[in-house]
Amino acid sequence: METKTYKSNISRFEIKANKTDFPKVKITTSKQSEEFIRQFYSDDIDIYESFFLLLLNRANITTGYAKISQGGITGTVVDIKIIAKYMIDSLASSCVLAHNHPSGNLQPSQSDIDFTRKTIQALKYIDSTVIDSLILTSDSYYSFSDNGIL
Repeated sequence: METKTYKSNISRFEIKANKTDFPKVKITTSKQSEEFIRQFYSDDIDIYESFFLLLLNRANITTGYAKISQGGITGTVVDIKIIAKYMIDSLASSCVLAHNHPSGNLQPSQSDIDFTRKTIQALKYIDSTVIDSLILTSDSYYSFSDNGIL
């Protein structure tokens, strides 16, 4: 008689804090957000569009970041479900959205505005907020919050 062994596919989940060397900075202005996020871009800011997420706790102190996507020279695809996943996994209370425009044009496109508004609405369901959305170029930035779009 043959004996069969079965392995269980049960996953173990737990919540715990992991110590990291990630810098803890209180974000109170768009300029602080821009300076902090800019460190995640390298010399590719003028080559292709990338989208980053800066994660913050309830006191607006940085807790992490994620590169959500990297695209071509005219755009990148961002999935709000991935943003929500990082928000939930990190227990973030708020975030700053950021992407670059390799063209150097700081004006948000209608799709930039629509995506930001859609993300704000989606994150409300998990009690999280978008405190700003930034467009970066190699030498400047545009803040949705400073310009009354949020």
